[in-house]
Amino acid sequence: MTGQTLRQLAAEGTGILSSAGVPDAKLDSEYLLAEVLKVPRLNLLFSASSPAPEGAREAYLALIARRAGREPLQYILGSQPFYGRDFLVREGVLIPRQDTEAVCETALGVIPKGRKVRVLDLCCGSGALGVTLALERPLAEVTATDLSPAALECAAENIRRLGARVTLRAGDLWDAVPGQAFDVIVSNPPYIPDGDMPFLQKEVLREPDMALRGGKDGMDLYRRILSGLRGHLEAGGHLCLECGDGQAEALLEMVRPLFDEAAAFTDLGGRPRGVLGKGLKP
Repeated sequence: MTGQTLRQLAAEGTGILSSAGVPDAKLDSEYLLAEVLKVPRLNLLFSASSPAPEGAREAYLALIARRAGREPLQYILGSQPFYGRDFLVREGVLIPRQDTEAVCETALGVIPKGRKVRVLDLCCGSGALGVTLALERPLAEVTATDLSPAALECAAENIRRLGARVTLRAGDLWDAVPGQAFDVIVSNPPYIPDGDMPFLQKEVLREPDMALRGGKDGMDLYRRILSGLRGHLEAGGHLCLECGDGQAEALLEMVRPLFDEAAAFTDLGGRPRGVLGKGLKP
């Protein structure tokens, strides 16, 4: 088909995505067309009646086909906004969620601006948490760890692109930081119960299994984190953990005995999103 306007081309893409059952088909079609044209999505509103450039339709429909196959939009675009910054993401790396910004906000509340503190981001994935904390608290000495080579490679790129001062370490939880102790530890570990995995959105199932699966009850990683906490979190230090829907109460019961204070915190939607332990008991 030739002579299409951008509006008509976007409508064609929306129809394909809608037929494939893709959520937010219109929005995704616009993002993909903007990607082909290398313009911000909102620019399409001002040029919708303009003719589509030569070759744009073929390139656009190739991206639409990938999205219709339920490849996550973020993998196709190669990035995801988080806390006001664009983070590179790719296949094999967990996509940062807006809900995880609540972990950042909560952690920033216990990381002082005016002095050096040692901060650890366990299971860092793309590096969104650790990089954001390093940029928001420039005096902090931030270490980020992951077991996945793909995640560490992606995190390293984000560290370079965004100019953050973060040290990367490879390893399985505490194995990555032998003999090291920190003042603040944050983590968004895998927490989806095994029985829930088959029912996840198709796009989520394209993300790495090791970044999602949390064992029979979804709490395996929390148990491992808490069992090795002493020796890696200084006495009086703080622990900030993300959790899934319906897990905050159980996680709070696990965290509370170890700290002077412990409380759940909520995300922007008002849902319990994690637990903050303040003041590790000696």
